[in-house]
Amino acid sequence: MRARRHGEPAPPAPGAHDWQVARELRDLRRFRAVVAGRPAHGRIRQALGRWLRGRRPHPGC
Repeated sequence: MRARRHGEPAPPAPGAHDWQVARELRDLRRFRAVVAGRPAHGRIRQALGRWLRGRRPHPGC
């Protein structure tokens, strides 16, 4: 309402830029990983693989 009264464009709707923010956050995390000397991608999958290989099978499976 305020923008209309002042002749200004309305602000974007909540959630309109969520995907852009998510991409920027991902890019920032990759950048920081590279600067720190860690792999930029695949870290979660590698960690999950190490965790799954280290588990013992349940008895009765």
